[in-house]
Amino acid sequence: MEILNQPVLLLALGLLFGIIGGFILRKRFVEGHRANIENQGKQLIENAIFEAERLKKDAALQSKEIAYQLKQAVEEEIRADKDDLKDERRQLSEKKEQLKKEVELLGKRQDEIQQGEALLRQQEEGLQKKNKEVEQLVLRQRNELEKIAGIGREEAKKLLMDSMESEARMQAAKKLARIESEMKLEADKKGKNILALAISRYAGDYVADKTVSMVPLPSDEMKGRIIGREGRNIRAIEAATGIDIIIDDTPEAVILSGFNPVRREVARLSMLQLINDGRIHPARIEEIVAKVTKELDVTMRESGEQATFDVGAHGVHPELINLLGRLKFRTSYGQNVLQHSLEVAFLCGIMAAELGIDVKMAKRAGLLHDIGKAVDHEVEGSHAIIGRDLAKKYGEPEEVVYAIGAHHEDLPPQSVLDILVQSADALSGARPGARKEMLQTYVKRLEDLENIANAFEGVEKAYAIQAGRDLRIIVDSKKIQDAEAILLSQDIAKSIEAQLTYPGQIRVTVIRETRAVEFAR
Repeated sequence: MEILNQPVLLLALGLLFGIIGGFILRKRFVEGHRANIENQGKQLIENAIFEAERLKKDAALQSKEIAYQLKQAVEEEIRADKDDLKDERRQLSEKKEQLKKEVELLGKRQDEIQQGEALLRQQEEGLQKKNKEVEQLVLRQRNELEKIAGIGREEAKKLLMDSMESEARMQAAKKLARIESEMKLEADKKGKNILALAISRYAGDYVADKTVSMVPLPSDEMKGRIIGREGRNIRAIEAATGIDIIIDDTPEAVILSGFNPVRREVARLSMLQLINDGRIHPARIEEIVAKVTKELDVTMRESGEQATFDVGAHGVHPELINLLGRLKFRTSYGQNVLQHSLEVAFLCGIMAAELGIDVKMAKRAGLLHDIGKAVDHEVEGSHAIIGRDLAKKYGEPEEVVYAIGAHHEDLPPQSVLDILVQSADALSGARPGARKEMLQTYVKRLEDLENIANAFEGVEKAYAIQAGRDLRIIVDSKKIQDAEAILLSQDIAKSIEAQLTYPGQIRVTVIRETRAVEFAR
């Protein structure tokens, strides 16, 4: 038993010593590894401290460099300010010297003025003495003359005045006769110049260009279709449009004559559509004329919109735009009113820009200044006042409203805008060739003819054709009988004779017809 226990004891002792040795070795390894880690940590700390010191030095160097640069910039600014101060001091010193010289010069001038005043006082005193001496001398001579003549002062004055008055009358009569003679010569000269100018500027076919349109035909056979059986088609066209249709020997063409450009354009477009369509009869004619009239209204509205766009006038009331479009077919002294309005608008804008006032407002006032001409044949009063009322009604700015009313001095001008519109209107109308006085007089006579006829009861439509030599009147057959139509033509003719002045004679034709219409269903 003891023998068996000895190896076990030895084995246990060996294991114990092995464990103790392993523990000691492990402890030494851990202590060595810890020492290495501590050494590495110390090395890292030393490296970090070194890097921090290096960064600190670099930052200090950069700070010094930046501070140096700032110092240099500040010194540069200080030097520049010093130079500016030197320049200002130099300029101030120069101005100071200049002011000294001016003060000295003013002092000298003041001395000269004082000397001159003293001299003037001396001269005035001398003149006063001489005046007294002259008065005394005149008084003595007057007394002596009264003694010699044996008449008093008042009587002598009266005789002198009578003599001077008689002489003045004689001189005035001679001068008046000379002035009258010169005025006659001058008036004769100016009259001849005016006549020569009118003859040189008048174009013989100008009225024809403004009152006549030509419609091309595909062939001369179309003329017969336009006339229709017993002339019913041509009468229907003339009655629907108020335009005179002239069919003559002109090859492949029909002439439309009428002073109203809107009616003439309706007639021209209607004729073209009828020719293209080929169906020409009274019912079709009325249908085409009504259609073309609506299309022309659209065209006029588009023209008004284009005018406002060209000028840059935004927010204009649609009704004013429609009225602007109507001006496309209105002329004033031969000048297209819409084109004239655009021209006035641009002139107002140019002058407003030069004067530094609102350009858009000036253009707006110039564009709308003649808007009253679109309805002046329907409303009583001058077109300026009518236009002012329309602009006010449709919400235009107050300055634009007043400028429209004042552009022909119906109202006194109150602002620069009023004067601008007046000036631009005069410039546009006064340029060479802009207007034709004869055409306006001619068109006015035609309008007056129609207005006289329309004033009679029972008249439905009145058309002045053949250059105003023929007045055709369509009456209501329910109100006017055949016998009354004869009396109506005589009354209208007498009214024309009493109210108008015209060359030659005017034929008054009253048309009364009864039309029966029924539809086959």
